[in-house]
Amino acid sequence: MEESTAYIESGILELYVIGQLTALEQAEVEEMASKYPAVREEIYAIEVAMEKYALSHAIQPSDELENRIFTEIATLSNTAPAAAEQKTIPLQPNQHRSTIKTLRYALVACLGLLVMSVAALYSAHKNLQAAKQEILSLNVDKEKFAATVSFMKDENHDLQEIAAIAADPTWKSVKLAGTEIAPEANMIVYWHKQGQHVMVDNSKMTLPLNDKAHQYQLWAMVNGKPVDLGVFDATAGPKKILVSMKETGNAQAFAVTLEKRGGSVNPTMNKLVALGGVSI
Repeated sequence: MEESTAYIESGILELYVIGQLTALEQAEVEEMASKYPAVREEIYAIEVAMEKYALSHAIQPSDELENRIFTEIATLSNTAPAAAEQKTIPLQPNQHRSTIKTLRYALVACLGLLVMSVAALYSAHKNLQAAKQEILSLNVDKEKFAATVSFMKDENHDLQEIAAIAADPTWKSVKLAGTEIAPEANMIVYWHKQGQHVMVDNSKMTLPLNDKAHQYQLWAMVNGKPVDLGVFDATAGPKKILVSMKETGNAQAFAVTLEKRGGSVNPTMNKLVALGGVSI
């Protein structure tokens, strides 16, 4: 939809014609009118339509009402201060009639414009609310799409890295098998001895899901002593394939225990869920 068409359909031009906009909004309308002939023509069409509406709904006042109006005008003229009388230009009867008709048309026009302005404001309010809802929905969809794209990029990067690790003999793939408390558990740890890098492969992990109060903790067995390599979660749903852990330059085996969230200083041996030795 063109900018001028959308602007015309917004209902702001009706509010402009009846003078219900702020100075800033009026300036915006006038700028759009100077920029787009269609906007300028629509403003003229609205003015003509309102004038026709006022004239078609004009009501001829009764003779009694007209006489009362003339009487009130005469009374006000007679009671006005002398200084004001000197500035007053007497009107002939025909001029009085013309003035009353002008006032009558103006009153009817005001009523007509009031009705149209209320309708325009109601329509504009509905359109604004609908637009806000649509924008909110689009923003939510955009955020979901961006999150999906970001996840797919990370996933693709991790798959490429796994392929590179498999082709690089300086990396070791250490398989960890389940223990008596979790016989179905198994996972793979990638270890680069020279670079001391350690990573956990989530795509090749089968561990019981941990709750919010606990986390799995990875340990490196170095000269018979456990060395903390950090914590990780085994949760359902999409997750990062490769998780980087703490570094170690020497290890004879890797083990996983279930600990309180945040990890422990020493492993809880009765919570040992997986263990695997490093092949030379």
